[in-house]
Amino acid sequence: MLRSSFLPIACVCAILLSFTPATTRAKKVDEENPGTEGDGNHTIGPEYKKDPDLTDRGHPKGKSFQFKMRLADSNIFQGLDQTLTPKKKAVGKEREISVYVPAAYQDGTKAPILVIHDGPNRLGLVRNALDNLTISKDPKRKLPAFIVIAVQNGGNDGKNSERGLEYDTMSDRFARFINDEVLTAVLRNAEIRAAYPKIAFTENPWGKAAMGCSSGGAAALTMGWFRPDLFRRLITYSGTFVDQQDDDAPEEASYPLGAWEYHSSMKLIEKSAKKQLRIFTHVSEHDNRAQDPEETYHNWVMANWRTAAALEAKGYHYRFVFSRGTRHCDRRVFEETLADTLVWTWRGYKPEGGVR
Repeated sequence: MLRSSFLPIACVCAILLSFTPATTRAKKVDEENPGTEGDGNHTIGPEYKKDPDLTDRGHPKGKSFQFKMRLADSNIFQGLDQTLTPKKKAVGKEREISVYVPAAYQDGTKAPILVIHDGPNRLGLVRNALDNLTISKDPKRKLPAFIVIAVQNGGNDGKNSERGLEYDTMSDRFARFINDEVLTAVLRNAEIRAAYPKIAFTENPWGKAAMGCSSGGAAALTMGWFRPDLFRRLITYSGTFVDQQDDDAPEEASYPLGAWEYHSSMKLIEKSAKKQLRIFTHVSEHDNRAQDPEETYHNWVMANWRTAAALEAKGYHYRFVFSRGTRHCDRRVFEETLADTLVWTWRGYKPEGGVR
């Protein structure tokens, strides 16, 4: 098992922060001190059980909301890109947005958020984790009252699909879509506003997380990689860190092997300046194309081990889970690990006050 070493991160005393002007405090969002607990590589399985904190334990429930966004109304993903082949892979007309506001959230507070890709997938598990762990008495087993926004993809899968375009493209486009269009739509939703008239999201990038599996996991990493000023806490299960970017995408000129470039070929993680990111990754023992040779650029297991090694070598706060006896996006892995993953992901976050 690999062990990680990390550079110390500057710590700012909470008492001094309370007397620091807001303009100065805003400059200190990079200064977190979460410690190294839970960092590094971990192997689990082949036996699995569901974490009780991912079940309904009878605690107070928050409020759930659903609404739809038409692709035609988007300025970023209208479903009209030249990379798409509509006759073969249909593009959706609208996407469903599912929102969960935990009972612990106080209206008017600048809430942290978690965006889930391929929504509402895994929303139920996250909802239970929030209900149970926002009220935890154990400071090491506690979650902030983040608002969950589960976003449906634009349709289909793989190359030349809308989902593939959104998730597998190496650019800041999807991060901008979530930040500029989806979050704005949530805050403007009439039903949500009626329940929470003063609802607000934090502007602190350490308070904005993204989570996904497969290409949704690649999308989470790419959101943070290209826009660490917007999203810094990233959760990827069975991440598609392989060459799945559209072959005719403009981004091919800069990143010819798509997400494979993170760890191999261009070795973006290793050769780029270290970014302000906290990253969870996972891969299953029998994940997609686990026996493929390197020259296919499509071995999920190889890609994720290399990604973890690159993150370790660069000194990131990262957590990598290798699950034995499991397959791609295996539900058993989520049911055993997701509460621990969320707790680790949010370690070090400092909640904000209310809106004036």
